[in-house]
Amino acid sequence: MIAFGLLWLAVATPAQAATKYAALIIDTASGTVLFERHAGAQRHPASLTKIMTLYLLFEAIDEGRISLDDRLKVSKHAAAQPPSALNLRPGETIRVRDAILALVTKSANDVAVVVAEALGGTESKFARLMTERARRLGMRSTRFRNASGLHDARQVTTAYDMATLALAIRRDFPGQYEYFSTLSFSWKGRTYNNHNKLLGHYKGTDGIKTGYIGASGFNLVASVERHGRRLIGVVFGGKSGSRRDRHMKRLLDSGFEKASDIRIADLVVPPLPAPRPDRDVQVASAEAVPADTGSIGAQAAALLPPLPQPAPQFEAGSRDEGVEWGIQVGAYASEIRAQRSIALARGHLNDLLTGADAAVEPLDRRTGTIFRARLFGLSEQEARSACLSLKRQQLPCVPVPGRDDIELAAGPKG
Repeated sequence: MIAFGLLWLAVATPAQAATKYAALIIDTASGTVLFERHAGAQRHPASLTKIMTLYLLFEAIDEGRISLDDRLKVSKHAAAQPPSALNLRPGETIRVRDAILALVTKSANDVAVVVAEALGGTESKFARLMTERARRLGMRSTRFRNASGLHDARQVTTAYDMATLALAIRRDFPGQYEYFSTLSFSWKGRTYNNHNKLLGHYKGTDGIKTGYIGASGFNLVASVERHGRRLIGVVFGGKSGSRRDRHMKRLLDSGFEKASDIRIADLVVPPLPAPRPDRDVQVASAEAVPADTGSIGAQAAALLPPLPQPAPQFEAGSRDEGVEWGIQVGAYASEIRAQRSIALARGHLNDLLTGADAAVEPLDRRTGTIFRARLFGLSEQEARSACLSLKRQQLPCVPVPGRDDIELAAGPKG
């Protein structure tokens, strides 16, 4: 096991070798940073990318360039996108209203491309528009290369930039922002639940988006309001959706305690504070945008308190929670094939696996990297029952017990 860990560090990119983790909690009324860790370091956004896709779609609706009842045509390129997807077919159409709901709940990659092509002509042109809009919003460490968040080594962002985007989309489109609180969406007789499990389970949550690819881990941007006080939380790099969510809740709980000591009337309300210089290794990319340390609310620096002490870290599940189990539905030579295997398993066992956390885990061997397709968040009985059902359908499945917790940054804390 130790030898494998050393091999992984040897072949990983510099950012992966350090950590995928980053986190930020901000009090929106005062601009105070309540918690941050690697908040200015570049990370892969995964499906958090779709927040910007929706920003540009909401903008087009407001400007009258498109309406909620317009139908968008599906191209071959859009239909070919890997899951998560609605499995749209080339030539069919989808209403703009349904496209929005599919993006905020199902996080459908094919729908993201349909929107991109409708507004930008091609997905690559739309990605340039996304990056330009990011610059205008002050997201100077972000570069988009596609509309969905599927992995591209050059597609990067930071926790600060994602918090900036969350604030901007709610500020600029307060009516449309309400879509992010949608709990479920029905399409062609199937109902898709929102991937953001804080909705309805963590008091005051009204959005906004989750994301996952192998290179990023499990990401989340959350907006929570309690007693007239709103916090924006950003977490990158979770080992699972459930652990990421628990960590976000702990950070927000701690954040609300700290925020209660801030008297809004005594503060000049600043914009989002500037990222502090981060010593963490940046994502390796020839086109990576250097992290900006003074563009967002630099004039507010004097108002900011010293860096807060870290909130509670990710912790392994306690004994009374029981051991978490999962299933492995194959190991493949490509990440896309692993994703498709996960989607196929969900299709056969939708009721059982809808809430399960999907993960494509790379494993390096002498013959090359393989990608293990796994779903976690089950009990042992559920995992064994799921495998029995899948094997009856002649599909691969092996029960998998337990997981390690999320990786946090090494080095000094505080």
